[in-house]
Amino acid sequence: MPRARSNSAAETLPDPRIDDVIPPAALPLGEVELIGAHLGPLSFGPPAVLVDGQSAHVLMSRPTRLALRIPPHASTGIVEVRNPAGGSSIAPIRIAHQLSEGLHPVTSPAVSRSGMIYVTISGPRGKQTPVSVVRVSPDGRGTPFVTGILNATGLAFNPDGDLFVTSRAEGNLFVGDRSGTIFKIDPQRRIFVYATLEPSPAAYHLAVNQEGVVFVTGPSLSSNDAIWAIDTHGQSRAWFRGLGRPQGLALAKNGDVYVAACLHGRRGLVRVTTDGEASLVLAGTSLVGVAFSPLGNTILATNFQTQPELNGAVYDVDLGVEGMTLF
Repeated sequence: MPRARSNSAAETLPDPRIDDVIPPAALPLGEVELIGAHLGPLSFGPPAVLVDGQSAHVLMSRPTRLALRIPPHASTGIVEVRNPAGGSSIAPIRIAHQLSEGLHPVTSPAVSRSGMIYVTISGPRGKQTPVSVVRVSPDGRGTPFVTGILNATGLAFNPDGDLFVTSRAEGNLFVGDRSGTIFKIDPQRRIFVYATLEPSPAAYHLAVNQEGVVFVTGPSLSSNDAIWAIDTHGQSRAWFRGLGRPQGLALAKNGDVYVAACLHGRRGLVRVTTDGEASLVLAGTSLVGVAFSPLGNTILATNFQTQPELNGAVYDVDLGVEGMTLF
């Protein structure tokens, strides 16, 4: 450190520096970490952090690492660290944009070919909600779409563009029953036991790739939950293990799986590559589901039960990911 030329403490402080932002995207109130130098606390306390010009709450401050919580109203922009010596280099960060709130999704939304987003208002178990499914336009306008479905849960489109909705109280479509059974319902509405997995105290979340392999998550109380892969013969295997409470998932065009889960103690959107490498790509403690829009954005669903401040909402963010298309 250079010798001070006066008694000013600020002149002896090195400027903070940001080398990396992990993960590079977040929901509002998500927790991200800065990697760099001179980020630690000083005699006056931790340095100040600005996200999109708004003050962020510093959760942890060390010389080479700083953890912060994204301000609730921040937008995509830059992160900057400041101490009395000056400001750091700036680093970009992508913040998910809220499209609609007042919802109750419990898994991934569905997105039509035109980019319209469909999300549930599931409600408490056994209680009817005034609206079962809401349609949200890419610019955030939400309108009621379906009523009369008790505890609407899973959503999926068929090749003809029809939207199928599963219910925790009705047996329609292709579902898991929490005890470990995955049922297949064919076009003639015949029901088959397709595969058996580990029981889940919550719900199963499913996605299908172009080869017909069904990827399934079933959150438990373990921090070592799996993404299961079920082939077209009904044979299952643990495709990836090491997640905490994995929920909604979606497949990218290149075969990577994106899942709302906890990885190494941090919750958000986790990418698992076809080589089995997992990384957190977006921070967000309230995330329950994900879908990829044909318009190029990633659609995220949050649940108010895990983050009351967000009140159940859908967001979009540009992560540069192209979703897998089945038809």
